[in-house]
Amino acid sequence: MDKDGQRDLLVLQEVEQNPILTQRTLSQKLGVALGLTNLYLKRLVRKGHIKITTFPKNRIRYLLTPRGIKEKTRLTYEYLQFSLTHYRDVRYRLNHTFAYLEQQGIKRVVIYGIGELAEFAYLSLQESDLILVGFVTEEPGDKFLSFPRGTLKSLRGWKFDAILISDLTHVEKNRKKLLALNIPAEQVFSVV
Repeated sequence: MDKDGQRDLLVLQEVEQNPILTQRTLSQKLGVALGLTNLYLKRLVRKGHIKITTFPKNRIRYLLTPRGIKEKTRLTYEYLQFSLTHYRDVRYRLNHTFAYLEQQGIKRVVIYGIGELAEFAYLSLQESDLILVGFVTEEPGDKFLSFPRGTLKSLRGWKFDAILISDLTHVEKNRKKLLALNIPAEQVFSVV
């Protein structure tokens, strides 16, 4: 699913949940400028997905049209298909990564990060013979998924054989941070 489809789905969902939504509130939920939100709404109105009415005279109300409901349903289905495909792909990659680590004789693993990929990694790790030591992040925290959560600096006191970077977008940046802590390059892994 492309970014436009994701954005349209979000706008349609928000309008359906709150017809008297202001453009300012919608722009905050979308994380975009107010003018851009206005363009998104105008585009959906032009396509016939949203109808604008006023009540009493100074308030705007956004309503999903039957065409808008159909489009929201289509986009929801497309998003679910995209999400399932993405989930399967990530699980496949994680399982192969963990199988490789096991072949290398690695037993104790630390996961760097606590996002969705870290949660997927935790689930996939349960299907292997690897032992999860804990999670590390740049910010201090107590626990994540009932496992210890430490900072990068606390790694010095942990016993582990490998660190898995659970971030697909900043792999090299995170690898450099770990190497700067004198962690051997052969102990740093990312999802293949």
